[in-house]
Amino acid sequence: MHESELWITRIFNDHLAWLGNALLNLANSLFAALHIHANLHPEARPWANYITMQILVALVVIVTVALLRPRLSPDRPGRFQHTMELIYDFVHGQGEEQVGPAAARYLAFFGTIFIFVLVCNLIGIIPGFESPTMTPAVPFGCALAVFMYYNLMGIQAHGIFRYLRNFAGPMIALAPLMVPIEIVSHIARLLSLTVRLTANIYAGEQITLIFLRLTFFVFPVAFMGLHIFVGVLQAYVFMLLTMMYVAGAVAHEH
Repeated sequence: MHESELWITRIFNDHLAWLGNALLNLANSLFAALHIHANLHPEARPWANYITMQILVALVVIVTVALLRPRLSPDRPGRFQHTMELIYDFVHGQGEEQVGPAAARYLAFFGTIFIFVLVCNLIGIIPGFESPTMTPAVPFGCALAVFMYYNLMGIQAHGIFRYLRNFAGPMIALAPLMVPIEIVSHIARLLSLTVRLTANIYAGEQITLIFLRLTFFVFPVAFMGLHIFVGVLQAYVFMLLTMMYVAGAVAHEH
């Protein structure tokens, strides 16, 4: 198992194994407090590639924002600011199309989920790294965050009783039929977001690696370009579905 460790994971396991095990013990305590059985045992090498890559992606995003903020200028915007403004305008425009004028309230979450998934998808094209989103746990974590967020926004917009009332359908008589259907439908969103992102990124990563081993420069470049396209597209789809779920949760039309 350790032969497949990335260099960054090896550093974590060689020098920060104590921190990984401390986090496992903390997770065990939290699960125990919630009366949930979790089989999380301390290990000699507790860090996995997808965890260290997520940490790296988070650091990349944080450093990027930290470098951008002092350089923001309304008079002399540089290329870096122009690039980030293009991303902002794109996310804002998509949000207004899906959610409406109230999209600005949710823009921080939309932008965060888009940029995080995008960087996770694309970092795998850099030699020595891999895309953490090809491991199911990472897309599932993002999907779970989306699931909790849009339901919370729906409760805030309507109140918990009125929001849950929408699960019963247009007539109370249909509630025994509609409530199970709605619950299954919402849970299926978790599966849909997870499987779609995992399958596409895993396939793109494996195809690129295979052609890197079998051929020289030209063909791998072509498949790397395809991998970039798929990575950007899947980040967009993930964000777009998030917007649609939020729009459905906060809508006042019934």
